[in-house]
Amino acid sequence: MISQPSQNIESHHVGPLAPELALVDAFDGVGADRPQVIRVAIADGNALVGAGFHALLDNEEGIAVVGSAGDGEAALQLARRTHPTVLVIDANIPGIEAVEVTRQIAADPELSPVNVLMLATGDRDDRVFEALRAGVSGLLLRNTRPAELFEAVRAVAAGDAVLAPRIARRLIVELASRPEPHLPDLGLLGELTPREREVVALVGLGLSNDEIADRLVITHATAKTHVSRAMVKLSARDRAQLVVFAYESGLALPRADAPPVSDAEPLSLVS
Repeated sequence: MISQPSQNIESHHVGPLAPELALVDAFDGVGADRPQVIRVAIADGNALVGAGFHALLDNEEGIAVVGSAGDGEAALQLARRTHPTVLVIDANIPGIEAVEVTRQIAADPELSPVNVLMLATGDRDDRVFEALRAGVSGLLLRNTRPAELFEAVRAVAAGDAVLAPRIARRLIVELASRPEPHLPDLGLLGELTPREREVVALVGLGLSNDEIADRLVITHATAKTHVSRAMVKLSARDRAQLVVFAYESGLALPRADAPPVSDAEPLSLVS
């Protein structure tokens, strides 16, 4: 657990279903000299489950839970008050839907540091695809193992995209079943240089910056620059949205014959 001086601890109660828990301070805009701790907010309509996530994450080294919310509106209020590094939100949270919460966070410049990690009940929930387009940085199943949850929180806090294997497989199967790619915005696609199109396609295939550099015989710094410029041109909040764009634009072609993914496989990280 991340220890905090007693004078910096206060109790918050957000929303009708939020448990009353001891939380670290709300965001005060300072702290550059403090140890780097991943600040996590939890939004779950089930108070018991939310309390479990709170205890689990707050006891993990390098992670501090800054608050809990029991519905979508309370989750937005919590994010605006505490500016967490990661918001862990239940896909089925009551009130404002989790996807809409994500959209509002993505659209608010003051919340640009907030990365959304959504927990879905299953890989067949159509909202997982809508969530990726809305701006979530990670999608896990609610029955994920604690170690994978910690890994995912750290990954999205670092700016990576995380997909549970079953969700990643479902996304590929869904896209492969479409008769033709859905072009999200031909104008945006035309903004990319030929090299940037290559890079976006490789991001869609799950390659890291180092792997892209090796494939294209360029430096890591150049690969990172291409990715960053493509994200700016496509107005992509993070690499998860870049992956969706790669498939929907037809730059990356999913394989319909890809082997099935088991729950035992590691998380898909796009870094």
